[in-house]
Amino acid sequence: MTREITQPISQEARRMYLIRALLAEEPKYRGMQVPADAAEQKRLLHSLMNVRPPRAISENFLAVQNEYLRQELARKGVTDLTGLAPLAKGLYLWQGDITTLRCDAIVNAANSGMTGCYVPCHSCIDNCIHTWAGVQLRQDCAAIIREQGHAEEAGQAKITPGYNLPCKYILHTVGPIVSGRLRRQDEELLVRCYRSCLELAARHGIQSIAFCCISTGEFRFPNQRAAEIAVQAVKQYQTGQSSEMQVVFNVFKDADYAIYQTLLADR
Repeated sequence: MTREITQPISQEARRMYLIRALLAEEPKYRGMQVPADAAEQKRLLHSLMNVRPPRAISENFLAVQNEYLRQELARKGVTDLTGLAPLAKGLYLWQGDITTLRCDAIVNAANSGMTGCYVPCHSCIDNCIHTWAGVQLRQDCAAIIREQGHAEEAGQAKITPGYNLPCKYILHTVGPIVSGRLRRQDEELLVRCYRSCLELAARHGIQSIAFCCISTGEFRFPNQRAAEIAVQAVKQYQTGQSSEMQVVFNVFKDADYAIYQTLLADR
């Protein structure tokens, strides 16, 4: 049985507590050796969080996890939207880790299961958001799927708390998966993703929202066309609704930054 550590006093102690608690949940992991190297410990903890199914966990675990993630966020550093300059009225472009951006809401490019990426340490945004928000997020998303009784359809949006992220909320949307040639249906679904997120944000009084590059990468939507659709959809919503919501286009790659910079400069 794992000994409860009520108040780990260092990040190292918190990390070891979390690793041992997660290993103890699964009989097949209980004999696993914890590496001595801090970087390898972090990778193991990340992996264990990724593969853990959405099930109940102790309040003690959550308290330790929350403090650990907050300390890691402080180490990475937070970027506040108020410190950014808009490229156009109400429109921002920011290159960086969306899990470190402080605004009202960020958008997660989810899969139809809605409970995150189960591939250990995968680099997709779904994995990163679920990891740094904490295990509570997977539980919330699983509850949404149970309640609606079916997988999430492309073009819709759901909302959850941000938990240990600096944002207040996370909006989850499933973008189209492109197989072969880009179709009009794919483009229409992507437009619907942006529209659904903006409408849901407005209903919850959200004043600022950061969009990732929905459907690019693993979902194979061409980056240039995806950016064109994103900017157009947001502009049309702002104009049609007379919306003053601040919108951030968040990118990670240099190529995407250049695409959005050109598109926003043209407006």
